[in-house]
Amino acid sequence: MLGLALVGLSCAVNAQEEQKVQGFVHEQSDESGYVWPTDSLVLKKLDVWKDQKFGVLFHWGLYSVPGIVESWSICSEDVDWIPRDTTWAYEDYKKWYWGLKDSFNPVDFNPDQWADVMEDAGMRYVVFTTKHHDGFCMYDTKETDFSIAHGAFKDNPKKDVARYVFDAFRKKDFMIGAYFSKPDWHCPYYWWPYYATPNRNVNYKIANHPERWEKFCQFTYNQIGELMKGYGNFDILWLDGGWVGSDDQDIHMDKIVDMAREAQPGLIVVDRAMRGKHENYQTPERGIPEKQLAYPWESCITLSNDWGWVPNAPYKSATKVINMLAEITAKGGSLLLGVGPTPQGLIEQPAIDRLHQVGEWLRANGKAIYNTTITPYYQEGNIWFTADKDGKTLYAIYALPDGEKLPKELTWNTNVPKGKMTVLANGKRASYQVDGNTVKVSLPNNLPNEPLVLKFTLKK
Repeated sequence: MLGLALVGLSCAVNAQEEQKVQGFVHEQSDESGYVWPTDSLVLKKLDVWKDQKFGVLFHWGLYSVPGIVESWSICSEDVDWIPRDTTWAYEDYKKWYWGLKDSFNPVDFNPDQWADVMEDAGMRYVVFTTKHHDGFCMYDTKETDFSIAHGAFKDNPKKDVARYVFDAFRKKDFMIGAYFSKPDWHCPYYWWPYYATPNRNVNYKIANHPERWEKFCQFTYNQIGELMKGYGNFDILWLDGGWVGSDDQDIHMDKIVDMAREAQPGLIVVDRAMRGKHENYQTPERGIPEKQLAYPWESCITLSNDWGWVPNAPYKSATKVINMLAEITAKGGSLLLGVGPTPQGLIEQPAIDRLHQVGEWLRANGKAIYNTTITPYYQEGNIWFTADKDGKTLYAIYALPDGEKLPKELTWNTNVPKGKMTVLANGKRASYQVDGNTVKVSLPNNLPNEPLVLKFTLKK
């Protein structure tokens, strides 16, 4: 993942603290840069996607073997969040990193376990990293042998990893997305070995070597074509590395998207942080926009502190995830939660435990999340409001802070109910009083100490 700046994020301070440890966060394009698609099939798929609300993003690759930051340690930029052993020469470090191909052997790889865990968590769509910036492919590409299908895992019947991941989630009726990094630091047409690699960018002047750049463009086109034409049906093409595709690193996105949509009609294309017609939804990273947005968007946030697996990860609590999901839904977005599989190819137990708790909550309270829409008055302190598409039914979600007890009374203004109010999870009646536009709700006794949802009809 990559980012340049935070734009209007409600948790900007926390995100800045995370950035010191975990790296940049991806720039959120501003509203003026959003261009609505004109393809009716894309618009229809966006409507379906917006109803899903909750998905998973898997980062899994060479970086998973030692449990380090994904790809970035081979980029020679001097920033604190790119950890590298200072006793190693840079070129020696890169050789070691590339050599992880010969030790990445996930013999326990079980995509059905991944799909079972995420279905249990209440997720509805998946984005899998087919290639990160380091160029290591998690599918059997014909464009390079730098892939899991040509390393230590090459003799395993599941060596074409991405195919098995996508198929496992299709069996669960998930919407399917392919993450693909536009920069490729292993490709000699991007990082030419003739020159040093001073930063994340192409390391030669494109104007001086246009034929070399065109080879990279064709390489990228061919790899995306392999995925779109040879790996089943896709709903989302999620492109990362927003510095590639800019005016000075043009990779002919129109040509790529036309080819991808010919193979996958209605495909949602997410060309991250690249304002314009190929950014069908926006992706603020590690944070949540300050207010409701009038176009499709998704916050991508990690379950731990990192996108890939790291040992002894400090996972967020289930309550924290539920609260983020409530806020994001009330603001009209979706939550894409980053989960890193282990080097052996499994989801580890601490992640499973938290995701199961999230799923338990959604099984009782999912009507306040899935298939909902926004309502004009959407927040009162820790209370987030979502609306049924009937335009009458509202849900008040109390985002219980970690470590606190559920209060006996909730108070909010505006969204005035009429008739009966119930606790969504168990149908118990909640009594309330209205004084002008102020609503005071007395909660029933013996409720579980977790985020709470109240259901009521809005007084018009």
